Amino acid sequence: MDAVIAFPSAVSPRGDASSPPEEAHAPEGRLIGPPKSGMPAEKPAEMPIQSLWRYSRKTRRRFVDPKRSRSSFTRRALVLGSAVILVALAVFEMEQVLAVAGLTPVEILVLVLFALNFGWIALACTSGIAGYLSIVARLRQTRRTPPGPLGTRTAVLMPTYNEDPARVFAGLEAMAAGVDALGQGPAFDWFILSDTTDPDVALAEEAAFLAARERLAGKAELYYRRRRRNVARKAGNIADFCRRWASAYDHMLVLDADSLIAPETIVELARRMEEDPDSGLIQTIPALVSGTTLVARIQAFATRVYGPVVGSGLAWWTGSEGNYWGHNAIIRTKAFIEAAGLPDLPGRPPFGGHILSHDFIEAALIRRAGWTVRIADDLPGSYEECPPTIIDLAIRDRRWCQGNLQHVLVVPARGLHWVSRLHLMMGIGSYIASPLWLLLILAGLALALQAHFIRPEYFTDEFQLFPSWPVIDAERAFRLFGLTLVVLFTPKILGAIAFLRDRPARRLVGGWRLLASVMFEVVVSALMAPIMMLVHTGAIFSILLGRDTGWKPQRRDDGGVPLSEVLIRHRWHVISGMALLFAAWLDSLILVAWLSPAILGLLLAVPISSLTGSRRVGAFFRRIGILRTPEEREIPGVVTAAQAARPAYEAAIADKPDLARIASDPRAKAMHLALVDSLPSRRRGIIDPVEALAIAHIGEATSVPEAISFLSREEKATVIATPALIERLGALPAA
Repeated sequence: MDAVIAFPSAVSPRGDASSPPEEAHAPEGRLIGPPKSGMPAEKPAEMPIQSLWRYSRKTRRRFVDPKRSRSSFTRRALVLGSAVILVALAVFEMEQVLAVAGLTPVEILVLVLFALNFGWIALACTSGIAGYLSIVARLRQTRRTPPGPLGTRTAVLMPTYNEDPARVFAGLEAMAAGVDALGQGPAFDWFILSDTTDPDVALAEEAAFLAARERLAGKAELYYRRRRRNVARKAGNIADFCRRWASAYDHMLVLDADSLIAPETIVELARRMEEDPDSGLIQTIPALVSGTTLVARIQAFATRVYGPVVGSGLAWWTGSEGNYWGHNAIIRTKAFIEAAGLPDLPGRPPFGGHILSHDFIEAALIRRAGWTVRIADDLPGSYEECPPTIIDLAIRDRRWCQGNLQHVLVVPARGLHWVSRLHLMMGIGSYIASPLWLLLILAGLALALQAHFIRPEYFTDEFQLFPSWPVIDAERAFRLFGLTLVVLFTPKILGAIAFLRDRPARRLVGGWRLLASVMFEVVVSALMAPIMMLVHTGAIFSILLGRDTGWKPQRRDDGGVPLSEVLIRHRWHVISGMALLFAAWLDSLILVAWLSPAILGLLLAVPISSLTGSRRVGAFFRRIGILRTPEEREIPGVVTAAQAARPAYEAAIADKPDLARIASDPRAKAMHLALVDSLPSRRRGIIDPVEALAIAHIGEATSVPEAISFLSREEKATVIATPALIERLGALPAA
């Protein structure tokens, strides 16, 4: 184990003069030279904090190729104008439905809420139509294969936070080895940027990193850095890299811990950056893979079948003012360093403080500085994973919801392009839509109960010949209902048609299976929708009450959740379903039928959550071919390579040295200290309380094991990141 994990013999394939000297070993394995450092030599750069309220257009760079870099006004007029027309038509119809005898205050409220909810689906509809036409036109085009080595250098960044190191490093190896097989290895360096706080996971990361260096020797240059304090979370992690190392590279390819990108796509992203001097950021559209539960497979199916239509539509009309989703995107280093330094928002969390959803804002700032931001909807081979249960979805969305609501403070920032502001508002709207939908249901219910229980005022104070009957135009109501269904399901229908027109994809999935999967996805998603509506509504109220989400790692593998936890998580959803059923029943069985999708979803929240989060249920539907995607039949090469590499990293992690061995074994200590990040200078009088406690506990101990037993988890994490504390711990007797 030591020869493979603790003491890799990997030598830099480039032989950079700035790289630390390689380690050397005596024949018996004794370390006779310094081990290789975890990171290359620093190349500091200033990354100025951007002001949201002071900006001069004179500082904006000018496009090198204006014709190529400016977006089409016609495309935006078609998509947005059509959406406005749809909303106007639907609102007019709704007003005619309600205003047969004049609008009451409750009817006005219903009309306003309907307009807001309909506007959301109308934009998705018109954008989906544009995306469908774009995909169909692209089916006839041949994909280019430009030859020759890349002339620029790209740093591939994989931030990680308490993730499974075996997964992280297996994925990184699959991508790095694939790029090297294409002959483009020298153009890329690979960085694991850890913000891990769990000391056991941190030591596992080191073991996996040393194994990766050994396995990728001569194929890729691999680096690792763990921050001692994870200030500003992922955004702060990337910013730290930018200030210390990024200026040595032309581009940064930013990943997530579950990201996988095909080597061909990685190279093509770098080549597009080379070819377009105005390009600041290029975002791929990730497909979801490796899902085992029903929830994960539903999301994978939806993103594979409907996602391309929605994503291509968004790319078609946003043009140079696209968006950034925080990962699986390549960024021009110069643009990011100069334009994307994030400020802290005024006030305290959850609205103030560090920006959580940094990606939208970084894209807006890069565009404000005069660079383009594009969505590469035509590039396949970008993958990620998804939460395995409804509960995990809720936990993730709680964090995303808080981050998106912070954007309320950013929308009025000076100098932003109006499309960038629209992206921010759409992000806010994706969560505000849930309470708006809930309010629409409650307002409609109140309108029905008002008509049923409150005696209407047939004659007002003013003279009138005939009474004012409280009536609703039923014919218009059904017509409006049909229009709403058409607008709602158009992106799904067009996505399925576009998928069926793709012959290779259709052959892998089967036409009839696709249609059955679409119907199944519609039913299950309809049952899940009211649950997620209350989840998002609860998240918004929690944020408004001032509760911060914190930062927790996301579960990715195990979909099993104990029934007791499911009951606790969904108890209020079931109670809400009972209340909605009772209120509708007070009016009529017809109203119960109209509200049955929402009522059923809430009443059955517990079995829906349990079944959709079960791996056995997911495996059953996979066997019968429901929700099948092409990536299930023909697993992408990069995914297969990652799966094949994972056992080697699991074995390396199983034999990792613990803290006691690192403190007592000079060889293990030397290897560990070579990977420890440099500590920032400390001002006199400023004491780190965690470090002070660790020093006190080590000072009280009479041996290494006793000292470790005194340390809390946070103190252990500080010790392994502090060379002086490692030395202090190692000075104690080993037993």
